[in-house]
Amino acid sequence: MLTLQITKDQVFTLIDQLSLNEQQEVLQYLVEKNREDLDDTPDDIVIEGIRQGLKEAMSGQTIPLSQMWEGIDVE
Repeated sequence: MLTLQITKDQVFTLIDQLSLNEQQEVLQYLVEKNREDLDDTPDDIVIEGIRQGLKEAMSGQTIPLSQMWEGIDVE
């Protein structure tokens, strides 16, 4: 696989050289690609996670919000 090293500035320069129509096509591609990445988790897995969380909340299996971040190192 070929690896191409390119900076954001180089990408923007290349996009600026495109016609307005081509720029819109690139933008549309990026929007669609981003949407695909956000939707990678299958619906049944998402629904099961929601069910599990609701079940835990309804049965009192919760922790106080103040304890949620204990032990997590944020740098």
